Amino acid sequence: MVKEGKKLVANNKRAYHDYFIDEKFECGIELFGTEVKSIRAGKCSIKESFVRIEKGEVFVFGMHVNPYEKGNIFNKDPLRAKKLLMHRSEINKLEGRIREKGLALVPLQVYFKGSLVKVEIGLARGKKLYDKRADIAQKDQRREVEREYKEKLR
Repeated sequence: MVKEGKKLVANNKRAYHDYFIDEKFECGIELFGTEVKSIRAGKCSIKESFVRIEKGEVFVFGMHVNPYEKGNIFNKDPLRAKKLLMHRSEINKLEGRIREKGLALVPLQVYFKGSLVKVEIGLARGKKLYDKRADIAQKDQRREVEREYKEKLR
Protein backbone atom coordinates (compact mmCIF):
# COMPACT_ATOMS: atom_id res chain seq x y z
CA MET A 1 0.00 0.00 0.00
CA VAL A 2 1.45 3.35 -1.08
CA LYS A 3 0.98 6.13 1.45
CA GLU A 4 -0.29 9.32 -0.18
CA GLY A 5 1.18 12.58 1.10
CA LYS A 6 -0.76 15.75 1.55
CA LYS A 7 -0.49 18.62 -0.89
CA LEU A 8 -1.13 21.97 0.78
CA VAL A 9 -3.40 24.33 -1.18
CA ALA A 10 -4.19 27.14 1.28
CA ASN A 11 -2.84 28.03 4.71
CA ASN A 12 -4.31 30.45 7.26
CA LYS A 13 -1.28 32.01 8.97
CA ARG A 14 -3.46 34.75 10.40
CA ALA A 15 -5.32 32.21 12.55
CA TYR A 16 -2.10 31.30 14.39
CA HIS A 17 -1.41 35.00 14.97
CA ASP A 18 -4.90 35.84 16.28
CA TYR A 19 -5.75 32.64 18.20
CA PHE A 20 -4.35 29.95 20.48
CA ILE A 21 -5.22 26.67 18.73
CA ASP A 22 -6.35 24.15 21.38
CA GLU A 23 -7.38 21.25 19.18
CA LYS A 24 -7.32 20.41 15.47
CA PHE A 25 -9.82 18.41 13.40
CA GLU A 26 -9.58 17.08 9.86
CA CYS A 27 -12.79 17.10 7.86
CA GLY A 28 -13.91 16.64 4.30
CA ILE A 29 -15.66 19.35 2.34
CA GLU A 30 -18.67 19.16 0.04
CA LEU A 31 -17.65 20.64 -3.32
CA PHE A 32 -18.81 20.62 -6.92
CA GLY A 33 -16.63 19.42 -9.81
CA THR A 34 -15.53 22.82 -11.05
CA GLU A 35 -14.61 23.87 -7.50
CA VAL A 36 -12.36 20.83 -7.10
CA LYS A 37 -10.63 21.62 -10.40
CA SER A 38 -10.11 25.21 -9.28
CA ILE A 39 -8.68 24.11 -5.92
CA ARG A 40 -6.40 21.63 -7.71
CA ALA A 41 -5.04 24.64 -9.63
CA GLY A 42 -4.39 26.39 -6.29
CA LYS A 43 -7.15 29.02 -6.61
CA CYS A 44 -8.42 28.94 -3.02
CA SER A 45 -8.21 31.35 -0.08
CA ILE A 46 -9.28 30.94 3.55
CA LYS A 47 -7.85 34.17 4.96
CA GLU A 48 -11.19 35.79 5.84
CA SER A 49 -13.15 32.60 6.48
CA PHE A 50 -14.75 31.21 9.62
CA VAL A 51 -16.57 28.04 10.65
CA ARG A 52 -20.02 27.84 12.22
CA ILE A 53 -22.28 25.00 13.37
CA GLU A 54 -25.89 25.43 12.23
CA LYS A 55 -28.66 22.89 12.82
CA GLY A 56 -26.19 20.13 13.64
CA GLU A 57 -24.10 20.68 10.48
CA VAL A 58 -20.74 22.39 10.12
CA PHE A 59 -20.28 25.08 7.46
CA VAL A 60 -17.32 27.20 6.40
CA PHE A 61 -18.21 30.77 5.40
CA GLY A 62 -16.04 33.16 3.43
CA MET A 63 -13.82 30.49 1.86
CA HIS A 64 -13.10 31.88 -1.60
CA VAL A 65 -12.75 29.39 -4.46
CA ASN A 66 -12.11 31.17 -7.76
CA PRO A 67 -14.46 30.12 -10.58
CA TYR A 68 -12.88 27.52 -12.86
CA GLU A 69 -11.80 29.10 -16.16
CA LYS A 70 -13.42 26.46 -18.37
CA GLY A 71 -16.40 25.85 -16.10
CA ASN A 72 -18.85 28.36 -17.72
CA ILE A 73 -22.43 27.64 -16.47
CA PHE A 74 -21.30 24.98 -14.01
CA ASN A 75 -19.38 27.45 -11.83
CA LYS A 76 -20.87 28.15 -8.40
CA ASP A 77 -20.75 31.32 -6.30
CA PRO A 78 -17.11 31.68 -5.12
CA LEU A 79 -18.12 32.69 -1.57
CA ARG A 80 -21.01 30.28 -0.97
CA ALA A 81 -21.18 28.48 2.37
CA LYS A 82 -19.56 25.07 2.03
CA LYS A 83 -20.59 22.12 4.17
CA LEU A 84 -17.86 20.33 6.10
CA LEU A 85 -18.13 16.57 6.51
CA MET A 86 -17.59 15.30 10.06
CA HIS A 87 -18.88 12.48 12.24
CA ARG A 88 -21.90 13.29 14.39
CA SER A 89 -19.94 12.59 17.60
CA GLU A 90 -17.23 15.10 16.60
CA ILE A 91 -19.86 17.74 15.77
CA ASN A 92 -21.57 17.23 19.15
CA LYS A 93 -18.20 17.48 20.93
CA LEU A 94 -17.38 20.72 19.10
CA GLU A 95 -20.81 22.17 19.77
CA GLY A 96 -20.37 21.56 23.50
CA ARG A 97 -16.89 23.08 23.56
CA ILE A 98 -17.94 26.19 21.57
CA ARG A 99 -20.50 27.06 24.22
CA GLU A 100 -17.56 27.70 26.53
CA LYS A 101 -16.52 31.32 26.78
CA GLY A 102 -14.18 32.63 24.11
CA LEU A 103 -13.87 29.54 21.88
CA ALA A 104 -14.31 29.65 18.11
CA LEU A 105 -13.78 27.41 15.09
CA VAL A 106 -11.33 28.63 12.45
CA PRO A 107 -10.11 26.94 9.26
CA LEU A 108 -6.34 26.39 9.32
CA GLN A 109 -5.49 24.58 6.08
CA VAL A 110 -6.98 23.30 2.85
CA TYR A 111 -5.10 20.38 1.32
CA PHE A 112 -5.39 17.28 -0.82
CA LYS A 113 -5.05 13.93 0.92
CA GLY A 114 -4.78 11.54 -1.95
CA SER A 115 -7.51 12.68 -4.31
CA LEU A 116 -9.77 14.14 -1.59
CA VAL A 117 -9.95 17.78 -0.53
CA LYS A 118 -9.62 18.12 3.24
CA VAL A 119 -9.96 21.10 5.56
CA GLU A 120 -8.20 21.30 8.90
CA ILE A 121 -10.17 23.32 11.43
CA GLY A 122 -9.02 24.39 14.84
CA LEU A 123 -10.80 24.98 18.12
CA ALA A 124 -9.34 28.34 19.07
CA ARG A 125 -9.20 30.85 21.91
CA GLY A 126 -8.65 34.51 21.03
CA LYS A 127 -5.35 36.15 21.87
CA LYS A 128 -5.10 39.46 23.64
CA LEU A 129 -2.88 42.22 22.25
CA TYR A 130 -0.13 41.52 24.82
CA ASP A 131 -0.11 37.82 23.80
CA LYS A 132 0.44 38.82 20.18
CA ARG A 133 3.27 41.16 21.17
CA ALA A 134 4.92 38.43 23.23
CA ASP A 135 4.75 36.03 20.26
CA ILE A 136 6.31 38.61 17.94
CA ALA A 137 9.10 39.30 20.45
CA GLN A 138 9.76 35.57 20.81
CA LYS A 139 9.98 35.13 17.01
CA ASP A 140 12.37 38.09 16.73
CA GLN A 141 14.56 36.66 19.48
CA ARG A 142 14.64 33.21 17.83
CA ARG A 143 15.52 34.79 14.48
CA GLU A 144 18.37 36.77 16.10
CA VAL A 145 19.80 33.62 17.74
CA GLU A 146 19.67 31.74 14.43
CA ARG A 147 21.40 34.63 12.65
CA GLU A 148 24.22 34.69 15.25
CA TYR A 149 24.60 30.91 14.99
CA LYS A 150 24.94 31.12 11.19
CA GLU A 151 27.60 33.83 11.51
CA LYS A 152 29.61 31.67 13.94
CA LEU A 153 29.61 28.79 11.45
CA ARG A 154 31.21 30.94 8.74
